Amino acid sequence: MSNTPEHAQIGGKNLRPESLMMSYGYTPAWSEGAIKPPIFQTSTFVFNSAEEGKAFFELAYGLRQAAPDEEMGLIYSRLNNPSLEILEHRLTLWDGAEEAASFASGMAAISTTLLALLQPGDVVLHSEPVYGGSDFFLKNVLRKFGIEAVGFRPTATPAELTAQVAGIEQGRLAMIFVETPANPTNHLVDLEACAALARQHGTPEHPIRLVVDNTFLGPVFQHPLKHGADVVLYSATKFLGGHSDLIAGAALASKPLMKEIKAMRTFMGTMCDPNTGWMLMRSLETLKLRMERAAHSAQIIADWLREHPLVERTYYLTHLEHNPAQQDIYRRHCLSPGSMISFDIRGGEDEAFRFLNALKLIKLAVSLGGTESLAEHPGTMTHSDITLDEQREMGITPQMIRLSIGVEDPQDLMLDLGQAFEAVGVPKQVPQLEMA
Repeated sequence: MSNTPEHAQIGGKNLRPESLMMSYGYTPAWSEGAIKPPIFQTSTFVFNSAEEGKAFFELAYGLRQAAPDEEMGLIYSRLNNPSLEILEHRLTLWDGAEEAASFASGMAAISTTLLALLQPGDVVLHSEPVYGGSDFFLKNVLRKFGIEAVGFRPTATPAELTAQVAGIEQGRLAMIFVETPANPTNHLVDLEACAALARQHGTPEHPIRLVVDNTFLGPVFQHPLKHGADVVLYSATKFLGGHSDLIAGAALASKPLMKEIKAMRTFMGTMCDPNTGWMLMRSLETLKLRMERAAHSAQIIADWLREHPLVERTYYLTHLEHNPAQQDIYRRHCLSPGSMISFDIRGGEDEAFRFLNALKLIKLAVSLGGTESLAEHPGTMTHSDITLDEQREMGITPQMIRLSIGVEDPQDLMLDLGQAFEAVGVPKQVPQLEMA
């Protein structure tokens, strides 16, 4: 199903993404006038003729260039499916991307993209920390394919990054992989500096791709392609899905890059399924509403946490007054602080566990970006496959707790957090006087 440009404008003026999420890429006349696109729950599609089937496969496998205005027709749901095509049209809108691809999970999007754009002998320079699954894939799985991963701290200056790149054998650096804000510390990486570094050291024959995992702020609050990124990745399970009832991922880039990524998706079979695609389209309609509500509540809660006597430190994007460099990145890149808060409770792992076990309204679970608020312990849960020494270097402490704020009333959430703090009591290493 092709997209019609007139759906994106009225009177020559472009409509905003939150308006287009209701209809972009779909015409009710295609499906008996149904206001919502149906779920195309089919594995294969019928060709009108053998010649048509041949033409479709020639385009699918890159055997020839498409003629002007020629599009690859529907073949098989591992290659394309109407439910996914409509979804992918809509996914491009927030980021201003030329093309998008949907995947079976966030890790499917990450692994397929990296395998599509890297080859044996390449080096990936990546920010730290990143999501634990990404960290393991970079450092352990890619190694099996002869690809080396080299980490850098998100607080690295452009000069430090340049020096690190200089230490990599010329011609081997093929990708800079960034997660910003970082999971779970909320550290920000300067995308513009990374893009400049990639352009400086890459060549047309050996380009260096800047690939950005934008899951934490989502497509509403940060647009990496506008700051020089080549590819943007999402765990669509999180804010894009937003109801903790699906697993999916997404990648967005230029048409040439997406051609490579989609080709790898076809042969790895990592595509999203039609039912999940339909559920994602449902969720995209309320994406901005949910994210803005959650971010509003998170700001209230983060400010409250910062003043709590049992909180040693908060990690939130409007609490950067101690770090002018991070403040500058936030000002240039971010449209909101979002709804992810991490904080260090006074004490250690024992106090963190007592706090987590005492929560009632907030659920003790991993993941993020859902309508319900969640809490977890990064050091022993989402980032447990990272060694303790590396965790400390990345800023992940034993007393760190990560909160994903949902759409509940913030006063009720603070009521729950408050009673959980009361259950912790006073850690032994905190003097009683400090509680006054």
